[in-house]
Amino acid sequence: MRISAILTSMVAAAALSGCGAQEEGTITTEEGQSGEYRIDSETGEASMTVETPEGDVTMRTGADVPVDLPAGFTLIDGAEVLNNITIDQAGEKGTLITFQTSQSPAQIKQHYRAQAEAAGITIQIETDINGGAMLGGENEATGTTFSITAYPGEEGTTGQLTISEGLN
Repeated sequence: MRISAILTSMVAAAALSGCGAQEEGTITTEEGQSGEYRIDSETGEASMTVETPEGDVTMRTGADVPVDLPAGFTLIDGAEVLNNITIDQAGEKGTLITFQTSQSPAQIKQHYRAQAEAAGITIQIETDINGGAMLGGENEATGTTFSITAYPGEEGTTGQLTISEGLN
């Protein structure tokens, strides 16, 4: 099962929390696998486990979900996590962190370029547009993919860091 199908199901389950839906339940993915979800209405964290032929897939989302980045990657200094989505399936891991910081988009791009290159990631896309920055690439040998986007706003710079590993 592809992680994107799990992500779609998780987003749907998390959206239920805003509708006053029950805090626990079951869902069925488009591929017919079923799973259980739980939403903590106090913290806003949602979690889900789906059993697939390839193994269980677990996902957590929320501002207080612990950050677990691959070795060599760190959040930029002063980052406040707004949301963290983690996915784990039999050696495949993915993280999507939305954060806010006083660092500029250029500083964020520089920070993550150094970490990506140290991890053997080949930069494949880079752009600076409308005051924002985007950088992305992949290490084909390890199956690690990476992207960072950062845009300035009224309350600082908002960044979105995506890293997946073990997908080869």
